[in-house]
Amino acid sequence: MHVEPGLVEEAADLIRDCFVEYTRRFAENTARSQARFEERDWAGAHADAVERLELYPAMAGEARGRLGDLLGSDIDNRELWAAIKASYSTRLADRDVWEIGETFYNSVTRLVFVTTGVDPQVEFVSTDFLKPPTRPQRDLYYRYDRAASAERLVEAVLTDFRFGVLYEDIRRDARRVGGEIEALFEEFGEPGLIERAEVVSAVFYREQGAYLVGRLYRGVRLIPFVLALRNRDGAVVVDAVLLDEEAVSILFSFTRSHFHVAAERPFELVRFLRTLMPRKRPSELYSSIGFHKHAKTELFREILEHLATTDARFEYAPGARGLVMVVFTMPDLDLVFKMLRDRFGAPKKTTPRSVKEKYDLVFKHDRAGRLIDAHSFEHLQLERRHFADDLLEGLTTECANTVRVAGDTVVIDHAYIERRVTPLDVHVRSVSVEEATPAVVDYGRAIKDLAASNVFPGDLLLKNFGLTRHGRVVFYDYDELMRLEECVFRELPEPAEGDEMAEIPLFGVGPDDLFPEEFRSYLGMPKLLREVFEREHADLFAVPYWREIQLRLESGDLIEVLPYAEEERLT
Repeated sequence: MHVEPGLVEEAADLIRDCFVEYTRRFAENTARSQARFEERDWAGAHADAVERLELYPAMAGEARGRLGDLLGSDIDNRELWAAIKASYSTRLADRDVWEIGETFYNSVTRLVFVTTGVDPQVEFVSTDFLKPPTRPQRDLYYRYDRAASAERLVEAVLTDFRFGVLYEDIRRDARRVGGEIEALFEEFGEPGLIERAEVVSAVFYREQGAYLVGRLYRGVRLIPFVLALRNRDGAVVVDAVLLDEEAVSILFSFTRSHFHVAAERPFELVRFLRTLMPRKRPSELYSSIGFHKHAKTELFREILEHLATTDARFEYAPGARGLVMVVFTMPDLDLVFKMLRDRFGAPKKTTPRSVKEKYDLVFKHDRAGRLIDAHSFEHLQLERRHFADDLLEGLTTECANTVRVAGDTVVIDHAYIERRVTPLDVHVRSVSVEEATPAVVDYGRAIKDLAASNVFPGDLLLKNFGLTRHGRVVFYDYDELMRLEECVFRELPEPAEGDEMAEIPLFGVGPDDLFPEEFRSYLGMPKLLREVFEREHADLFAVPYWREIQLRLESGDLIEVLPYAEEERLT
């Protein structure tokens, strides 16, 4: 087929223009974060977060619509699209966000073609650039050399990051943070000067916090250095300092909402962040700074890279089998694949559409450090040899509507992929009471953190919660999740005469009615652990606790769940 060059160039320009408009609006939205922080406009900050999440699919959809008008009946001509791809790639060579641009192009093509697996002819399977096509970002971070003391270093950093509202007391906060740094060096047995510090020049905003993210150098050591700022009644204070990989990793967790940070060159920023959190995948870090779609691209590449180097096979994930999802994993891959069953087991009454809506709700909601971020994949194509026989038999039986085997290939029409955690019921059964106690206590905190963020899990069974590698309890079974404001918490009525023998309650029970006294029945744990839980979280079994949270939410009170431990706070 003859491809008209002018049409190719026009189509490539159209996609580039839509992508440029996406990046412009993304940056404009992100830039509002400073004013939201200064004005303590937390509702506005949340609205901005949702708006930014909705921006990408809207702009990809706009590009698809305009291409339909331009290309007409040739819209699905792959030869034409191969030429458009090559032309579009040249238009990314001078852009600092080239990798995001390639993902945007892929998103547009997938709105045109129902591609099973990947199609190198019309998609960027891997990046077209062996190395970044533009120069490194020279102002990525501020550098501080050999300050007179840790206190003086912190004071210099805070002085460089000014807001439209004043710090409450820079010298006090610098003294406090400096003391924490010096105490850490004493633990290392290496008191002395900090040789160098580097702090990202853009502030990381999320919910009610602002974060200065950097690193300290002392001899051969690289030490993460994050200052957590809060606007306390019109004055900025340093609320916490994070000085170790685990604390910073939790701050950037896959259970947290995305940061709003001016990432002029995302590739460079992710590379910087990986020096602080070397165990985090690039996909997780791209997601944490707001590039969720590109995070999905990176995740798929990471999976393919892993599959190319392993002899392990996918198998059923440990833990109780779900009634809604079939979940599988690979022993040497810290991810799980979750697929909707063709038929949900009793007593589940939800629908596939409802489950997908719950996942969308979680995606746009404040996850409060307790809800796992999930990537939705369509038309996956994987080699059959990577699947254990019993798993493949189960998938083709229980998920026949979305799984099929074609020769040596397994095609999955839809799956959610998310980080693997240890099911809480498995953890509790496999360790001693002493080892299980922290997780059981945090299980109660997780329920409370979710409530504070206007979420009720719906199903409180231990099997629906998991333990991360940092020992934090998270929730991952969303099919019965609901907004807390929709729940009706009631006292359990005294049984009337004849109630004891009735198969169903003789008092009215609405579809959203919940009886906290009955929550005890979900505590499938040994007696000693049950006693620990009830001692720490007895308020969860009473209506007043839940109604108080509801009243606070109804009044517009945004209850923040801090992304760091109390012991890391300075006040």
